Amino acid sequence: MAQTRDRWKLVDGLLALAIAEDIGEADVTCANVLPRGAVARGAFVAREAGVLAGMEVVERLYARLDKGVTVERKVQPGDPFDAGDELAHIQGPAGAVLAGERIALNLLQRMSGIATLTHRYVQAVEGTNARILDTRKTAPGMRTLDKLAVYLGGGDNHRQGLYDMILIKDNHIALSSQSTDLANAAWAVRQAKEQSKVKVEVEVDSLEVLRQVLPEEPDVVLLDNMDPDDLREAVQTTGQLCREWGLRRPLLEASGSITLQNVGEVARTGVDRISVGALTHSVRALDIGLDIEGA
Repeated sequence: MAQTRDRWKLVDGLLALAIAEDIGEADVTCANVLPRGAVARGAFVAREAGVLAGMEVVERLYARLDKGVTVERKVQPGDPFDAGDELAHIQGPAGAVLAGERIALNLLQRMSGIATLTHRYVQAVEGTNARILDTRKTAPGMRTLDKLAVYLGGGDNHRQGLYDMILIKDNHIALSSQSTDLANAAWAVRQAKEQSKVKVEVEVDSLEVLRQVLPEEPDVVLLDNMDPDDLREAVQTTGQLCREWGLRRPLLEASGSITLQNVGEVARTGVDRISVGALTHSVRALDIGLDIEGA
């Protein structure tokens, strides 16, 4: 997984916010109902098949709540599981186990849902050279965990934020100082490469703009909302012109309206990468529960 700045510091901040939001000063139900010294034993159990993500975050959560809680993994992050499988055993002070239950399940369900969906996309492009990437279309504050889940599902991480890669999109091009869209795209790539050492990606929406930006040798060209025929032609044109002009070939990334139904066809056009916003912005939480012994 691509590293973020202080990744675990961001996760700890998220956990602190989740605890403050859900538990506050105390879980008043546990405080007033459970006998003192009560111990809970249980298991996180899958209600449906999927790919696991988030258990390491659950461990970190319970370490913050009460170091007397132990979480023993039965399935490792990134591994598949079936309905009915026990994903981990948990034991410790009953108040802490129950107080953390909802936060733990929210994280496990969302992250495993992302990992499971990502795995399906990766399976759909098997036999091609295309890699599945995520985007910045993540839940605010949860990007580190969303992208970790994509990685565990077999996908690749795109840039983490605005700080670690240049991605020149249509709005940047429209607001640049040159006079035409064609000139703007090429000029923007040239400016970015001259003034920064990070990788440069540029969005194009036509073969005409593609031909204009290739001489500037961007690291990645984002082929936005092109149908499979146009994508295939873009791949062929890029290879031909880079050979003729002696240019370094950029990676070609398809994006826009990608679904499980069409991702295989997109991959077979020869693109190198396919970015899919739906991995994180439209995820369905996987059904996982916490079963307590004796409950």
